[in-house]
Amino acid sequence: MGSKEAIESLRALPLFSEVEEPDLRQLAGHLIERRFPRDSTLIQEGQAGDYMYVLREGRVKVTKLSGAGREKILEILGTGAFFGEMALLDPPERSASVKSLDPVRVLALSRQGFLQALAHSPGLAMAVIRELARRLRHTNLDASHIPYQSVKERTQDLLRRLATDPDEEGWRVSPALTHQEVADMVATSRETVTRAVKQLKQDGWLRQEGKRYRIRPED
Repeated sequence: MGSKEAIESLRALPLFSEVEEPDLRQLAGHLIERRFPRDSTLIQEGQAGDYMYVLREGRVKVTKLSGAGREKILEILGTGAFFGEMALLDPPERSASVKSLDPVRVLALSRQGFLQALAHSPGLAMAVIRELARRLRHTNLDASHIPYQSVKERTQDLLRRLATDPDEEGWRVSPALTHQEVADMVATSRETVTRAVKQLKQDGWLRQEGKRYRIRPED
């Protein structure tokens, strides 16, 4: 990737939208573009890691193994998201795995390049701090809402966030998800999610085709 294209790619990402041109230029010099096919493991839980990734195209899922050895989805990330940054700030083993749901294109930044860029780019440092603070607020908000929201409401909130691609009728489409994966992300049982999904479909708010969900346009 050329320097100009790298800067333009960074500028298009929400994380770097407010970073000044000199800081972007500094960062772009450290980036490596990588491509992965669908179902690739970009980060493996438990292994050492020294790269941060910015998702340029496609979607990935963040997963963690439960005590019983079952994979649980923690989050689904789309274009503009970044992940793996904790290994650059605190080098121990990766705390979760990241796997591609689509063919993906990422911009990879090594720990050494990341620290060099932060040292010379206050704007970049602030951008990363803002994003980490946003994630913390999001986590705290989710935690505070869980005791008060019904499973139906939590399922709606999750699908609103994940369903981004409109179909020909304007309904927004989610990635493929099983009821168990939805249950993991809203902190309940699969059976309870199945009942909530049934209610949302009866309300006319949701359509389900296989493992994909469609949210009505007016919502």
